[in-house]
Amino acid sequence: MADFLNSYSIQRWLELCPQGYLEDTVYGHEEGESEAEVLLADDDLRTDAIRSTVQLVVGERAALAASSGLVNAAPDYPSKHFLATQTLDEARHVEIFTQRLFDLGVKKADLESTIDHFANPHLVKFAEVLLEKVDSGDFIAGVVGQNIVLEGLAFSVFEMMETSNRVSNPKFAHTLAGTIADERRHVGFGENRIGSLIKEHPEKKSEIEQMQKDMAYHMLKTFSLSFDEGRDNVDKARDVMGDVGSADFHGTDLSTATSEEMQTVLEQTVIGEFKTRLARIGLEYQAPVGV
Repeated sequence: MADFLNSYSIQRWLELCPQGYLEDTVYGHEEGESEAEVLLADDDLRTDAIRSTVQLVVGERAALAASSGLVNAAPDYPSKHFLATQTLDEARHVEIFTQRLFDLGVKKADLESTIDHFANPHLVKFAEVLLEKVDSGDFIAGVVGQNIVLEGLAFSVFEMMETSNRVSNPKFAHTLAGTIADERRHVGFGENRIGSLIKEHPEKKSEIEQMQKDMAYHMLKTFSLSFDEGRDNVDKARDVMGDVGSADFHGTDLSTATSEEMQTVLEQTVIGEFKTRLARIGLEYQAPVGV
């Protein structure tokens, strides 16, 4: 019990995050760093960066709503404490990605209209499936949807984006590195906390697996639409950014891969992680149909 309490304590979070890997950062990156000038100078690439960053804001707003909504539903105080720290993590993520929109030239007065314009409709539906469980006070389904499915998705997407921006845009890569560290903790909580609860409530398995199936459907549709929208700018970005060297992501070199190859490796990575993490908590990944 002592390890359980310490692992999810506020003190532990302070030592790891604000006093750890986030110390001396400004909006998640080193002070003085800025977006790549060649990105800001090209309207097509800047618009594409705005579009992709909007998806991060939409996803993190959903995560913020979910983690905060799960605090009162949690059955014990260590879980409440962890979810309280996760709520602040998610609020920070919303803030840093919103700040990136401003850094890319979005005016504050245009923030919500920009998000409405670029938000992927399937990502919005993905969030709605999760928040329906959270709003009903379903702690087990909510944590699976939030800390396994949503956070597992975010972890791989951030990892891929961080890899591809490491050389060409260090400011954004550093911002992503901190969020990856956060997501790793969040996924760990989901695995460690929910497995025992699912064993206690086996009747929940089919309902939760259906939720995962619905979320996976909208996730894959989100990927398909997102890569379609950015396909025309892949080669242009390489020409403008210049040689960024090898950028290996799970065996695929992102510096030379086609848009289709990048979509495939991301989907395979996320689904593979889902299967592994769901199995650890006693669930079986359900493949959606029609995608």
